[in-house]
Amino acid sequence: MRKLFGTDGIRGVANIYPMTIEIAMQVGRAIAFIVKDKAKGHRIVIGKDTRQSCYMLENALAAGICSMGVDVLLVGPLPTPGIAFITTSMRADAGVVISASHNPFQDNGIKIFSSNGFKLPDIVEADIEDLIFSQKMAALRPVADEVGKATRIDDAKGRYIVFLKNTFPKKYTLDDFHIVIDCAHGATYGVAPHVFEELGAKVTTLCASPDGKNINHECGALHPEKMAVRVKELGADIGLAFDGDGDRLIVSDEHGEIVDGDHVMAICAQELMKQRKLKKKTLTATVMSNMGLEVAMQKMGGKMVRTAVGDRYVVECMRKKGYSFGGEQSGHLVFLDHITTGDGILAGLQLLAIMKKRKRSLSELAGIMESFPQVLKNVRTAQKIDVSTVPGFPETVTKLDKQLGNSGRILVRASGTEPVIRVMVEGQDEKVINDIADELCDLIRKSDGS
Repeated sequence: MRKLFGTDGIRGVANIYPMTIEIAMQVGRAIAFIVKDKAKGHRIVIGKDTRQSCYMLENALAAGICSMGVDVLLVGPLPTPGIAFITTSMRADAGVVISASHNPFQDNGIKIFSSNGFKLPDIVEADIEDLIFSQKMAALRPVADEVGKATRIDDAKGRYIVFLKNTFPKKYTLDDFHIVIDCAHGATYGVAPHVFEELGAKVTTLCASPDGKNINHECGALHPEKMAVRVKELGADIGLAFDGDGDRLIVSDEHGEIVDGDHVMAICAQELMKQRKLKKKTLTATVMSNMGLEVAMQKMGGKMVRTAVGDRYVVECMRKKGYSFGGEQSGHLVFLDHITTGDGILAGLQLLAIMKKRKRSLSELAGIMESFPQVLKNVRTAQKIDVSTVPGFPETVTKLDKQLGNSGRILVRASGTEPVIRVMVEGQDEKVINDIADELCDLIRKSDGS
């Protein structure tokens, strides 16, 4: 059983176990211990989002790393993919991100990239937990000039901005685009406006004034409605909403209609196939992606493979099978030919390049895919539970699954980051799938005593 790590690093309420400075310092020591074992340059990048609690966790991580004789490179607030980029660009041994992504400000998290910019596999995270709880590092304390030091990389933001701009075709500009950007008061606030403005776009920026407590609050990729309304009010061409750490993107078309990650994947996959850059003509998505995306890929002459929920599992599948593009309905979009993880700003640039090249609006491009009706409901529980142990639950799912037949599906899973059970039902009749979702949610609530 995992003690610290979930589907995307360690996450919880800041200053409450496991997101305490004590655990953060031990995580820092463990990462340093592992990279020192590789007998090469010993430097670890630390970046963060805009949460108030990032300061204390940043200092604790840096202290733990330095105490093991490894140097720290501090880059400050920067999107998660930016930290992955800086890690590889600086030839560092690892990169650490302090962020709880789309969670509210009181939460925080720690996720780790290896030297190649990819998130750590489960086995290495298990090694980190073992080092922390086995006390194997207790006697290892470098002294005198063997301890590490921390250095701030002041131009990290500029380096990342240049990288992003270089992913946009050099023959195009954004001179004739009006873009509304919602930075979620998060890590993209100091990057995204500059990228699109420097490429020539007229930019209207929303939610780019972080105060340590307003990250993700009624804004960003989880709450793109205000951004969409603003697009329609201003007559803008597109709206781009990022989450707190900038690794996901939700889009609005020129009419103020939300375009989710599935539709963006369909648009990008089609263009990549035309350019013969979609390796093996395969799109990698998760079990949460709409069945309509599968249908769209088949019509293009390609195919779609599914993974467990989480961009790390999408990336692992892509690397293992030799695929080049994938993502999640929630807006994690991974262009492996450009970067090693989901990147909201980069995804926005690729989408805009397609609009520019094909001279079509986003609403026209989004017509490539027709979504099946889908409902997603969350049940918050007193503690994490295994739904397979809920009396009558497996039997009920089997019965309802037969009711849907081949024209729909049911997916029930526990969140990897919080005590929430997610119930997703997909089918052709909206009333039927809502009734099925409600029935399953009621069963879970009754078993939890809610």
